[in-house]
Order: sequence, then structure tokens, then C-alpha cells
Amino acid sequence: MKKCLLIVDVQKGFINNSTKKIPQKIEKIQNEYETVFITKFFNKENSFFRNLLEWNKFSINSEDFELAFTPSPKAIIISKSIYTCVNKNFLKKIDSLNIKAIDIVGIDTDICVTKCAVDLFEAGIVPRVLSNFCASHAGEEAHKFALKTLARYIGSKQIV
Repeated sequence: MKKCLLIVDVQKGFINNSTKKIPQKIEKIQNEYETVFITKFFNKENSFFRNLLEWNKFSINSEDFELAFTPSPKAIIISKSIYTCVNKNFLKKIDSLNIKAIDIVGIDTDICVTKCAVDLFEAGIVPRVLSNFCASHAGEEAHKFALKTLARYIGSKQIV
């Protein structure tokens, strides 16, 4: 079985004291994987993020949008404007590569990492969340709570 890594939203706009160690850790482990996907969140004009959450960061041309680490040359970069990257096209690509399990790392454990993990689980792909390579820019408490919630969603053995 191929080793696959999904790096979720490790972007400059999400880096703070709670997340600052994540880019360096991820930059080191990404080369251990045959297949690497990297997501980059962008905030569309008139999105619910802007209109309901009143959150205006991450325009596609802003510094917030840029990755906070140097990606592997073989990485497949996916821009997304919602919490997850798991859609028909992503699942089709995973299937074409015969990938049955994906290790997940990134920011924010409590939002996008959780959403991607649960969506993979529901699509029949084994998600493994590498907890030491995840963080939340909302702080350690949000990260730990997310890991507990994820254990209920996808199974405690999938939280590594």
C-alpha cells in the first residue's frame, strides 16, 4: 500500500504561537511519503466565512494564503474555499493511485483537519491523524479537544 500524506492548510495566516512549530516539522516528514497532497485555504468574496463569520483573511493574493513551509517538489497542491478537500475529484485521484489510507497533518486540528479526516472516513479511506504534527491557531485546548472528538469520529487507533 502506498504511503500518502495530506498536509492541511499550513499557511502563513494560520501561524501563531500555538502553531509555529508545525511548518518545520511537516517540512521534514513530507519526504517520507510517496504521495503528498497539500491544501491551501482561500476565502472567496461573499463567502459565508466573510458574511456569517465576519472573517476576511485569506484572499487568494494575500500573504495569509501562502504556504508557511517549502513543499516537496512532488506535492500536489489543492486550493480550496471550504473546510475540506475531500470531494469527487480528490477521491477519484486517490482511487487512481490505489490509496487506501492517508496520514493527515496540519492546521487547524479542530476545524479543517477534523473535517478532512471525517470525510475520508465516510468515503472509505482510512484517515490517520498524526497528532504531533497538528495544531490549532485557537490554542492547545482547541487542539486537544479536537483530538478527543476525532477519536470518537474515526476511532482512537487512528489518532497517532
